[in-house]
This record gives sequence, structure tokens and C-alpha cells, in this order.
Amino acid sequence: MVNEEYLSRQAKKIRSSVLEITYRAKAPSIGCSLSIVDILTVLYFGDILKVDADRPDWQERDKFILSKGHGCAAFYATLAIKGFFPLKKLEEEYGRDGSMIPFHSTLRSLPGIETTNGSLGHGLALGIGMALDARKNNRYSRTFVLVGDGECQEGSVWESVMFAGFQRLKNLVMIVDNNNLQTVGHTDNVLDIEPMERKLEAFGWSVKRVNGHSLTELIEVLKSEHRNKPLAVIAQTIKGKGISFMENVTQWHGNCPNLEEYREAKRELEETET
Repeated sequence: MVNEEYLSRQAKKIRSSVLEITYRAKAPSIGCSLSIVDILTVLYFGDILKVDADRPDWQERDKFILSKGHGCAAFYATLAIKGFFPLKKLEEEYGRDGSMIPFHSTLRSLPGIETTNGSLGHGLALGIGMALDARKNNRYSRTFVLVGDGECQEGSVWESVMFAGFQRLKNLVMIVDNNNLQTVGHTDNVLDIEPMERKLEAFGWSVKRVNGHSLTELIEVLKSEHRNKPLAVIAQTIKGKGISFMENVTQWHGNCPNLEEYREAKRELEETET
């Protein structure tokens, strides 16, 4: 049984790493990464994902796809802290000229990454292919796909939702990072995707809405039964979570902190660790 104190410590490490590598690389999208830290923490440290850092290509592993590839700083940090590769490598190479670690998660750039994701709307379809392959070959492995709420404005997402429901892919889990902010403003003002529950249920999915920063709620829902249906978890999150001046501020969808902002953010994160 994984305890919440342990998970909280891992989440704090990931947030600190996200800040550090983003600042060093002058990278975009820190807010997009911070909103998914608790989700990634539960997946990788909460006894949810069946993976092995020493055998990243283990055939029986579960698969994770970060469809909102611009949140990759949190994904990279999670993989490093989990032991897939040294954290030092990430700090020295992320986003640097000539590096193989880009600003969007990319297949073969690092161990533990299953797909290339940059253009939004493709990750769920890729995940469906993996889930179908596992079912066809009688492997008990699951596929988890993390999508953004702005990404759910893409028509390709809904084609995938319809197909997965029709196929009754019970080994597929879609997690929606529902922070209600995208590049140009609030998601519900740009193109409202609600009511998500009713739409997904109409396509044959089991649907749960949770606090995306509650480790307990996330563990409970990701371990729940969803017989003969794919599972959709609508995770209510806060863009920039963990750094007060970034929380729910549109500009941190793409901005990188300057030196003063970096120091203030670092101070806040260090205070939460004491």
C-alpha cells in the first residue's frame, strides 16, 4: 500500500525538477507541466502503471502516452526520478542545441517514452492501437493516455472516443487534464467541451470526475473497475499548480520564468518541502 506522504514527496521532487529544467533550457509550457504532476506521480509511484525502469521495453508493460506533448517537462522529470535515466542528464541536455531531448515528448529520445507527441489530437488513437494489440495477443496490459482539455476540441479525439467505446476497450484509460486554460484563454470561452460526462457516456465510456491534485482520489479512480468499457477520468486541475503566481494564469501556458520569477518559484517550492 503506497502512502500519501511518500507520493507527496515524489510530487514535490517532480515540481522542483520541472522548474529547474525549464529555467535552465529557457523552455516553454511550465504551467502545462505543473498541472499534471500529481497525475504522473500517482501513475508512476502509486502502484498503477506496470512498468520496469530497468526493462523499459518489457513486453508485458503498461503503456503511457502523453498526448499533450508540450507538458513533457513533467513527464521527463517523472521518468528520471523513477530511474529510467539519470536526472543529471535531463538537467544538462533538455532543450539544448544538439540535444536529443526536445520540448515535446519524442519516441526514442529517452527510455520510457512510447510515442512522439506534438500535434494535438493523435495520442488517443495511438493508445487505442496499443490497447487493441494487447487484447489481440492476450496480454494483460493497460494503456493510459493523458490528453488536454483544449486538445479535446480536436475532432480526431472524438473519432477515437467513439471507436474505443464501440470496441469496449476495458484496458484503455484516458485522463483529461481539465485545467480550463489554453494558449488564447479559458477553454470554455474558446470552445466549450462540456458536458464531458454525458458525451463520453453516450459513446460507451465509464466516466469519473475527480480532483486532479488529490492523490487519494486519483488512486481510487485509477484502481476502480470499469467492466467492458474504456475509462475516462476527468481530472480537475490548476494550470501552474504549486507556484502561486503561476496558478490559473493564461500566460504560463507558454512562458518561461525569468531569473526573478525562478527564484521566487524555487523559494515557494522549497518552503512546501519543510
